[in-house]
Amino acid sequence: MADKSSKVPENVPGPWYVDTTCTPCRTCLEVDGADSLIKWNDDETLVFFHAQPADAAQEAIAEEMMAVCPTAAIGNDGE
Repeated sequence: MADKSSKVPENVPGPWYVDTTCTPCRTCLEVDGADSLIKWNDDETLVFFHAQPADAAQEAIAEEMMAVCPTAAIGNDGE
């Protein structure tokens, strides 16, 4: 489970985030549409949310990314 006290600072404000347990496995990036929400940092050591989901379709993408993350580094503080 992602730890909201360990969010990577690159995340944009909002309920969805990636924490510091992220590894460069690329699994979440394989989710169709993931690039609309997350991207690599400059040295490709982790991903972060560059945008928060804006609609139900993007919310579903974020949920799928969270489900497939092998390190459980993706979290949601929302309800």
